[in-house]
Amino acid sequence: MGVQNNQPNTLWWQSGVIYQIYPRSFQDNNGDGIGDLRGIITRLDYLQWLGIRAIWISPIYPSPMADFGYDIADYTNIHSMFGTMDDFDELVREIHARNMKLILDLVPNHTSDQHPWFLESKSSRNNPRRDWYIWRDARPDGGVPNNWLAAFGGSAWQWDETTQQYYYHAFLKEQPDLNWRNPAVRQAMLDTMRFWLEKGVDGFRVDVMWHMIKDEKLRDNPVNTAYQHHMATYDQLLPVYSTDQPEVHDIVREMRALLDRYTERMLIGEIYLPIHKLVTYYGKDNQGAHLPFNFQLLTLPWNARVIASAVSEYEGALPSQGWPNWVLSNHDQPRIASRVGAHQARVAATLLLTLRGTPTVYYGDEIGMRDVPIPFHEIQDPQGLNMPDKNLSRDPSRTPMQWNNSEQGGFTAGKPWLRLDRNFYQVNVQAQKDDAYSMLQLYRKLIRLREEYIALVAGNYMPVYADHQMMAYIRAAEGAPRLLIVLNFSHRPCYFKSLAEPLKGTILVSTSPELEGTTVEGTTSLSGDEAIVVRLDA
Repeated sequence: MGVQNNQPNTLWWQSGVIYQIYPRSFQDNNGDGIGDLRGIITRLDYLQWLGIRAIWISPIYPSPMADFGYDIADYTNIHSMFGTMDDFDELVREIHARNMKLILDLVPNHTSDQHPWFLESKSSRNNPRRDWYIWRDARPDGGVPNNWLAAFGGSAWQWDETTQQYYYHAFLKEQPDLNWRNPAVRQAMLDTMRFWLEKGVDGFRVDVMWHMIKDEKLRDNPVNTAYQHHMATYDQLLPVYSTDQPEVHDIVREMRALLDRYTERMLIGEIYLPIHKLVTYYGKDNQGAHLPFNFQLLTLPWNARVIASAVSEYEGALPSQGWPNWVLSNHDQPRIASRVGAHQARVAATLLLTLRGTPTVYYGDEIGMRDVPIPFHEIQDPQGLNMPDKNLSRDPSRTPMQWNNSEQGGFTAGKPWLRLDRNFYQVNVQAQKDDAYSMLQLYRKLIRLREEYIALVAGNYMPVYADHQMMAYIRAAEGAPRLLIVLNFSHRPCYFKSLAEPLKGTILVSTSPELEGTTVEGTTSLSGDEAIVVRLDA
């Protein structure tokens, strides 16, 4: 069905939509209040109905959960909280049976301090795995080796009393960074990837890819002169020596080479960098990450001119054969509905699913879930606990999926690990599934449109117009119908008239469903918070 299998020159990760699942919050199957693998299995039919092509699951490995799974104690097993390896194997089978793909989160930059590798490394200075992590002597005055800061607050160096040295941790002290300059570390991580590839995993999303290797001389980071008090303490310095080192591209190339030995496997890189640096992670001759995550729609002001300019800059910066991608929300950032409002979130959905490249949908965005206020005494996220005065907890965007209006929203029979939004009685999958005006139906129609029109998958992106209110562009593929997308980023009416050619066509999808099937000609008017996708007449 659709373009995924029938269109030439597009692979599944180019033509399909990726859906991110935060496993603690998707579906609880055993009543303990925490989502699990069997819960995900029970919801696969829903994802297939929605039109999802690939599922990305945040970490499910054994972990002390200091950072909710991003502190891994065993790279080749499943945390009992989420199920068993048999459950995982069944999940792979069920996903593939629905012609969908599975992408696993991989966290190669750091381990848990309870990982056997680190326990060995810290046991003595002479241990064979000592150099698997980054250990340094104190300065002559007893101070830390350099001024590097941890992303979750404080110094990035932790003193070890037993061996009388500091170890480096870019995040929590319970997450010591691996030394990727050690060939044995590289081999161990490639072996980890091979383990999951042999189990049928279709790709990896690599956590903090740009952190993986550090300046060999461990030079001090320079002061960030643009720092403001409301920012995280980590932003006091510019991480020019602790991240994005030239040698990281050698590592990414090795990962890609491993995946290329398998059929149609793919590599996503989490990289928070400016566009001109981000695109270097595609690698020379595109032998790097297939999709270095592009977070512009997460970080830029919600302004038509700004977004239009950013899209054009990104398109212009992409290397030859580099495939674009777009994200509106994820587990580390506020949800799109909370950033731009419920009405503009519909415009954002239209943008996400009609731009050139691969879209990633964060669970719950398709029903308009918003950030949930979590009382201070219920905060679970270490980033929020370590910097409570800065309101940086990521818990509000990680709350349980809202399936129906039953108790706890159909997520669990027990007490959920985080509270649900009070609006789950109205905002849920069941209520929206048969509502033609719902956010869920808008997502489903847009995803289906991608299956029906090759221009949305393999077509060019051609900017048409942008001003202080709206943005318009055309998606066009040779020999196929052209689509015009017009987005009103404001709450006020706006008017669009094409200067390049006469405007004439039929509205295929709109944030106002009553417009669908109507024709537009000459000048078209949009209400506030409205978006349309128009099939242009030949």
